[in-house]
Amino acid sequence: MRETTIARNYAETLLALAQKANDLRGWGSMITGVADAMDSNAVLRLFLESPRVGAAEKNTVLGKAFTDKMPRNFLRFLQSLVSHRRQMLIPEIAREYLDLVDATEGRLHARVTVARETSDAQAADIARQLSRMFDKDVIPHLTVDASILGGVIVYVGDTVLDGSVRKRLSVLRRKMLQGR
Repeated sequence: MRETTIARNYAETLLALAQKANDLRGWGSMITGVADAMDSNAVLRLFLESPRVGAAEKNTVLGKAFTDKMPRNFLRFLQSLVSHRRQMLIPEIAREYLDLVDATEGRLHARVTVARETSDAQAADIARQLSRMFDKDVIPHLTVDASILGGVIVYVGDTVLDGSVRKRLSVLRRKMLQGR
């Protein structure tokens, strides 16, 4: 089984636990915090990676570190990951979990490429139009690329909406060369 599929399965389990606790955002913050700690703290990462440290010892350390800081079921989830030797998937599980929370709450993330910097009002207008188009709450992540000349290019999952001037000029050029 691929690691992303495994991470997705664990993220679904975490989502079910978070829904049971009625705290999707809080659990998202906790799993993201653990993932960030793994990315930024080499000692923690080596401790979790090391085959010389057994799962029982790792779980004991996690228990001592997080007992008063996290809900018991969340800690048991982390310990289960360690027991099944899946602790190195925590960053991927965190990403998958946040995607699941977004889907549960009816949110989409869109990468939006614009030709020049936009004001807050323009960014809000883009978000509003995309939300209406996709019938979900769309959170745009804006990047600037002057080579598109104008307009926008929107990426939502596998969908690409290219409304750039560069694309329009390319289509016009192709039509002119074909004699239409």
